[in-house]
Amino acid sequence: MPERCFIGLGSNQADPAAQIEQACDAIGQLPGVSLRARSSLYSSAPLGPQDQPSYINAVVMLDTELEAEALLDQLQAIECQQGRTRKAERWGPRTLDLDILLFGNQVIDTPRLQVPHYHMHARPFVLYPLAELNAELVMPNGSPLRDLLQACPATGIDTIADSARTYC
Repeated sequence: MPERCFIGLGSNQADPAAQIEQACDAIGQLPGVSLRARSSLYSSAPLGPQDQPSYINAVVMLDTELEAEALLDQLQAIECQQGRTRKAERWGPRTLDLDILLFGNQVIDTPRLQVPHYHMHARPFVLYPLAELNAELVMPNGSPLRDLLQACPATGIDTIADSARTYC
């Protein structure tokens, strides 16, 4: 049975909105993956060093037959294809960042992957697009997404109007 997954997308380099669109197209072409929807695009200030451009963020919902780390491998390949280079600096500028936020109802904690994504509970640029795709979502620990939203105000993010997409 396919797993319902949510992937966070972010970019602040090389035409960020286009980077998000290209990543969605690439994700939708992965074998064993069916892209279902993409949230609106959101603009947010960068985490970490502030001497970099604002980010464009979104979340996609997909169904996959891949195992979690196989999906991670595919997402990292897309990042590389779109010019991402991994550096020691955390939260620096990047062409593309793809994060597995939720993988079905699984809790995963390996050296390569932590799901639910760590700190997503404190990131409005993740929670609000996620709620756009499924407002009734319940986290693997049983807490409703709406509780996380109440604890994480939407300050510092702006929706880019009419930018959500639905896929077949």
